[in-house]
Amino acid sequence: MVIEGRVYENLKEIVDPKHSVLVVWDVQNALVNGIFNKDHFIGSLKKLLSEARSHKVPVIYTKITPLPFEFESGYRLYSSMKRYGISDPKKISFMKPGSPEAEIYAEVAPVEGDTVINKNTADIFVGTNVELMLHNARIDTVIFTGIATEFGVESSARSAGNRGFYPVVVEDCVSSSSEEMHSAALKVMRTQVIVAKSDEIIQAWK
Repeated sequence: MVIEGRVYENLKEIVDPKHSVLVVWDVQNALVNGIFNKDHFIGSLKKLLSEARSHKVPVIYTKITPLPFEFESGYRLYSSMKRYGISDPKKISFMKPGSPEAEIYAEVAPVEGDTVINKNTADIFVGTNVELMLHNARIDTVIFTGIATEFGVESSARSAGNRGFYPVVVEDCVSSSSEEMHSAALKVMRTQVIVAKSDEIIQAWK
C-alpha cells in the first residue's frame, strides 16, 4: 500500500520497476580490476542487470571523466596527488578518456537502450542532468550498484535521499579496493539509506 500516493511501505513498493532506475557506478576497468571480490561482484551484478532489463528497469551507467587540467578544481587535484603519491598534478593521468583503463568492464557493459553519463565528481547529481532526467521519467527510486562503496556510491546515495528519491544500495553489487572501507561504508549506510541484497531486489520484482 502507498500512503497518500507518496510513501512506500516495503521493498517491493520501493523498487517497483514502474518508478525505479538502476545506476551502475564507475564499473571501469581500472576500478573493477582492483576490487577485493571481483568474481563475486561481477557475477552478482550481471544477474541483477539481466533481471533489471527483463523487467524494463532503465539502466544508467556512470563513467569517471576528468575535466581538462585547467578547469579542474585545486582540491580534486590535491586529493588525487595524495591518493596516488604524485607530486606534480600535471602527471595525473587516471581515467584518461579513451584509455583502456577508462572503459566499462566488458562483462557488464551497456547494451542498446542503456544510458551512459560522463561525470567528474563523486556525486551523480553534480555537473550532470541526471536529476532532471529522473524527474522527467517520473522516477522515485534510485538503485545503486558499482565502485567504490565508500566514495561515489555512498555520496550519491545520500545525495539521492536529500533530493527526495528513495536511495537503495545493493549490498553484493557494490565493492571497493578495500574490504574494510567497503564494510564500514555499508554499516553507516544502513542507518541512512536502504541497503538490500540483489536476491531481495530480484524477488521484489517478481
